[in-house]
Amino acid sequence: MCHSQRKLLSGAVVTLGCFAIIATCSRRSAKTAPLTLQLVSPGFSPGATIPKPLTCDGGDLSPALQWQSPPDATQSFALIADDPDAPVGTWVHWVMFDMPPTLRSLPQNFPKAAQSADGSRQGTNDFDKIGYGGPCPPGGQLHRYFFKLYALDTKVNLKPGATKKDLERAMQGHILARGEYMGRYSH
Repeated sequence: MCHSQRKLLSGAVVTLGCFAIIATCSRRSAKTAPLTLQLVSPGFSPGATIPKPLTCDGGDLSPALQWQSPPDATQSFALIADDPDAPVGTWVHWVMFDMPPTLRSLPQNFPKAAQSADGSRQGTNDFDKIGYGGPCPPGGQLHRYFFKLYALDTKVNLKPGATKKDLERAMQGHILARGEYMGRYSH
């Protein structure tokens, strides 16, 4: 091989190496910048007052939630509902995970069972209970309640009763898409 051929080959290798680095970086940024999932609740408008039956002043029923079009690689869904306005710091109202990738909704008053027939599992909320615990802010203060849905590229395989922190650790590097819905409540 002559000198000019080696130089040409060397330049081609450097160019291919740069493309490989760019492709790798693009894949990494896709992992850190999840797509958006459209999450809605037919029970209340975004940012509106959460109806009393869905709170501690009513039946403490979980809201109905709906979503669609997750990424094709979705292997499970996870859900976290919390209140960042609580005086003690963010208060966790609901933790769910390993929901099937074919699921597109949760009915109102989802059973407070540790595990459902479809394999969905629920964690422990900050009321120290399994399943949903509705809004119950102290002293008439208006709080925001965020329902966050995650499309994951894996099942997290945590045991029922896992906490929000357990779930967040297990989801790291596996979030394909995320949706959020917020309601408000004071009593």
